Amino acid sequence: MSIYLVSRHKGAVDWMNHMGHLYDTHLTHLTDYQALSAGDTIIGSLPINIVADLNELGVSYQHLSLYIPEHLRGMELTAAQLSALDAKLEPYEVKRI
Repeated sequence: MSIYLVSRHKGAVDWMNHMGHLYDTHLTHLTDYQALSAGDTIIGSLPINIVADLNELGVSYQHLSLYIPEHLRGMELTAAQLSALDAKLEPYEVKRI
């Protein structure tokens, strides 16, 4: 069982490390589902359809959740900004209906 952090954002990686959240591998993009196994965990901010795919494979998903004010959207955020915005990891299970 492996934990993967999927993010292309340096601030998110820095925030994870600063907060003491552990992961085995950092990926900038999730391109190969074949490398994943049931029981693995993905941490990131992925689209809902990809989370549903992961859950169907038995992979858990932790979402890096935060509310970004309009004036910060589209900007690269630092670990300090993520903390100030009360970023947190939240588990999600997504099922297609």
